[in-house]
Amino acid sequence: MNRHSMRAGVASLLSLGLLAAFPFEHRDGVAAPEFGEWSAPDNLGALVNTEFSEFAPHSSKDGLSLYFASTRPASYGSFGEEDLWVSQRASTDAPWGLPMNLGQVINTASNERSPALSRDGHYLFFASNRPGGSGGLDIWVSWRPNTHDAFGWESPVNLGAAFNSASTDAGPGFFENADVGTPYLYIASNRPGGFGLLDIYVSELVDGSFQPPSLANDLNTAQLDLTPGIRHDGLEIIIASSRPGGAGGQDLWAAIRETILDPWSTPVNLGTTINSASTDNFPSIAADRRSLFFSSDRPGGPGASDLYVSTRSQ
Repeated sequence: MNRHSMRAGVASLLSLGLLAAFPFEHRDGVAAPEFGEWSAPDNLGALVNTEFSEFAPHSSKDGLSLYFASTRPASYGSFGEEDLWVSQRASTDAPWGLPMNLGQVINTASNERSPALSRDGHYLFFASNRPGGSGGLDIWVSWRPNTHDAFGWESPVNLGAAFNSASTDAGPGFFENADVGTPYLYIASNRPGGFGLLDIYVSELVDGSFQPPSLANDLNTAQLDLTPGIRHDGLEIIIASSRPGGAGGQDLWAAIRETILDPWSTPVNLGTTINSASTDNFPSIAADRRSLFFSSDRPGGPGASDLYVSTRSQ
């Protein structure tokens, strides 16, 4: 992302008030699998997960920081019912460390959830129902000068009434395609005019401001379609959905496209290796494209909802 143009955009806002690997690449005109199948998910363990809900994981580009939301109480260091936390590790082979609260610059007595980093690590998008928004949950963004400082975030800015609605706007997924150079922000919203209970929308960043979101028609149904996790190149997206054909109440589904100008393929259920009879939600594809973080309330974890990771070979 162009840091200077985005910062200018933030300043202007301030002034406003069963196919696993599914993605394919073309070799000599023939579509060939780009990745292997997703593995059985691993619970991130009792150091990261608690008896409360941990959900909406998102990893940094270097794979050393994992941001997520949690309902753990004030006795853990929380400021609201849902706060943003970060767990860090020394290397991609090391275990995740004890999570730390992002602090009162980011977290409030209201709810903060669904963190999503820009690929360059300078911007943190998230949803919050704090005062100063347009509706229930709005999308906010914070900037930090040092991408290695997990606690150096500046005061968040609401993306504004042209972007947010009086309804729920949540689950951000951000990407900037290097070829086109236009940043896009995907969200889930139940604003009027959609197909179902919650729908996927997308907005372009133009001249420093995100445009009013439009329906991502290829991804939506009359059921719940939410929490879009988009790959950093914009060619693969995984969403949570309650559409028919899943293993449980809410499953993870994947869609692909050859270029960002193409429509999305019909979403495909990731199958019972990934999905369970419980609620599987908040998918996030890591920068390495081979790790999938998500949350689930399936049996076997220490809490009401836990963080999981699945991997695939390339």
